[in-house]
Amino acid sequence: HVEEKRALVSDTKNFVNDLGTDTKGGGKSSAAADKVVEEIRAKGGKAVANYDSVEDGEKLIQTALDAFGRIGVILRDRSFARTSDLDWDLIQRIHLRGSFLVTRAAWNHMKNQKFGRIIMTASAAGIYGNFGQANYSAAKLGMLGLANTLAIEGRKYNVHCNTIAPVAGSRLTETVMPPDLVASLKPEYVAPLVLWLCHEQCQENGGLFEVGAGWIGKLRWERSQGQIVRKKNKSMTPEAVRDQWDKICDFTDATKPATVQGQQSKLQAYSYFSSMAVGQKLPPTTFSFTHTQCILYALGVGMSTKDPDHLRFLYEGSPDFSCLPTFGVIPSQAAMMEGGLSSVPGLNIDFTQVLHGEQYLELYKPLPTSGKLTSEATIADVLDKGSGAVILLDVHTYSGGELVCYNQFSVFVVGAGGFGGKRTSEKAKASVPPPKRAPDAVVIDSTTRDQAALYRLSGDWNPLHIDPSFAAMGGFKAPILHGLCSFGFAARHVLKQFANNDPSRFKAIKVRFVKPVMPGQSLQTEMWKEGNRIHIQCKVKETDAVVLAGAYVDLHGASEASPENLTQGGGLQSELVFAEIGRRIKDLGSELVKKVNAVFGWEITKDGKTAAQWTIDLKNGSGSLHKGPYSGKADVTFTVSDEDFMEVVQGKVNPQKAFFSGKLKVRGNIMLSQKLEVILKDYAKL
Repeated sequence: HVEEKRALVSDTKNFVNDLGTDTKGGGKSSAAADKVVEEIRAKGGKAVANYDSVEDGEKLIQTALDAFGRIGVILRDRSFARTSDLDWDLIQRIHLRGSFLVTRAAWNHMKNQKFGRIIMTASAAGIYGNFGQANYSAAKLGMLGLANTLAIEGRKYNVHCNTIAPVAGSRLTETVMPPDLVASLKPEYVAPLVLWLCHEQCQENGGLFEVGAGWIGKLRWERSQGQIVRKKNKSMTPEAVRDQWDKICDFTDATKPATVQGQQSKLQAYSYFSSMAVGQKLPPTTFSFTHTQCILYALGVGMSTKDPDHLRFLYEGSPDFSCLPTFGVIPSQAAMMEGGLSSVPGLNIDFTQVLHGEQYLELYKPLPTSGKLTSEATIADVLDKGSGAVILLDVHTYSGGELVCYNQFSVFVVGAGGFGGKRTSEKAKASVPPPKRAPDAVVIDSTTRDQAALYRLSGDWNPLHIDPSFAAMGGFKAPILHGLCSFGFAARHVLKQFANNDPSRFKAIKVRFVKPVMPGQSLQTEMWKEGNRIHIQCKVKETDAVVLAGAYVDLHGASEASPENLTQGGGLQSELVFAEIGRRIKDLGSELVKKVNAVFGWEITKDGKTAAQWTIDLKNGSGSLHKGPYSGKADVTFTVSDEDFMEVVQGKVNPQKAFFSGKLKVRGNIMLSQKLEVILKDYAKL
């Protein structure tokens, strides 16, 4: 049955096996094998014929070893008549069991010599099915499954296994095909593919190829994105399958699975992410630090004593010694590492496939230079991006019960998408493109060769940033710089350029990580000022590659930097607080309305007289803030002096104590006051 391989090169050694059955699978003859051997020898090649059954695998392989001393390539090309009443066992024995026995006999020889090429000959009938050929189709597809497993097991021994599904004219097809079709399907149009797959330079392994008439095509599996049919706490029903059938069978944005492990991890992701509880809290983490960690972080993001302005971040004896604002990511990153996502029951994801996609940080007061901070993390949302899943992780960090900062990590889990979830979330802090004009300022700063080695001492111990062999496994030529290190560089560029290095002016930063930076490259931060928002884009100067995109830094105005400076010219301190609440309602009003569903009135007094009136409407539309008299009715109204209001907002006075002491007066539905925490803590973070 290897007469289809006549176009063999003259310098090969060929072992030709053919039992010589007739087209119905009966009889025995040496003529078929002898004919091929004669053709090979006529072209200058070396060939030996063998007439044993493939079920005598050991005997067949020993003949080849006696003749040539080694085994290089096995061809299992056996076509039988397509008659549907052939005995099932006969077909399975010849095609599938025969392939198994011959390959097993040669397997250890190939492993020991560290070289082998196995070609299984399947059939279109096995791939697609064919009327009247159930037994033949099953055997041929079984050979493909055998080949795929051999490709996996033989890989480390340089033993490769591929499968071909040829269409060629032969003595088996000349009785059922028109002569002109047989002529166009010459075996010579199949043999070159086989020879290439046999060649030691060919590294193809586990492939499936259709071939015939000079055309060659590679086949692969394709999987639809699918649809989660089961619902939480409900039985899965056939009606639910019926209702989602179109989505189940929709191959838009289909994936190409290649391994069993890929399928298992996909199903694990489907199982977990489809039922993952948004709002699930992770175990709290604590972070104790001294001025040493603050200084080490500042050095890690490129600060140097060469710049006199940097001394306030590098010397604990400096009269205005401060912690860099972006140090706020350090105490919260434990939620991403130890005790964080890895502790969530059922979240069996491969953390080597986890990428840090975006980062948002907001401060509510300047960071302390020492102390103990507690971070509480919550899964804010889970998004289905098709090629992966995005986990939005909100982390609130407290110092002695007082909220210090808030981080949102956007974590991309490669290969975990397609579970039928939503693609976007109102809870995600959105990136913003820069203005379409020349930047207002550009700062270029060089990283050092040891920048990543220095930054990792702040707590990110991922070997990707220090170990060359680990970096190579990730596809990098050398260890790369931490994305949050570039984040720190860009933030301090803004702080110096637009805030005179005053950390109390820093309010928030958002970035999207695009490409890696290699230690030693220069970072170029481009900045556009629009009000108190500084849009930024960070590039590698040497390559012009964008590494941080859609980024911005929000600054406090000079009068907002500290509570002592909140008033100008005798105004109310509370003015800026309500302005901040108004901005938050504009950004998150719809979500606040869902959570609060109430109207709050505020009467701010000064010197015993009403100085301002504010209404926070979180019941109607998407929420609003009104200054002055309100035409509607408030559900609850608070009366408090401007000074006492600021004491409560800053956490210096407990609201209950203020109420019982008479400093805070309440009328209306007093129970609604409990929902103020949603406005003042979780969202306004005042």
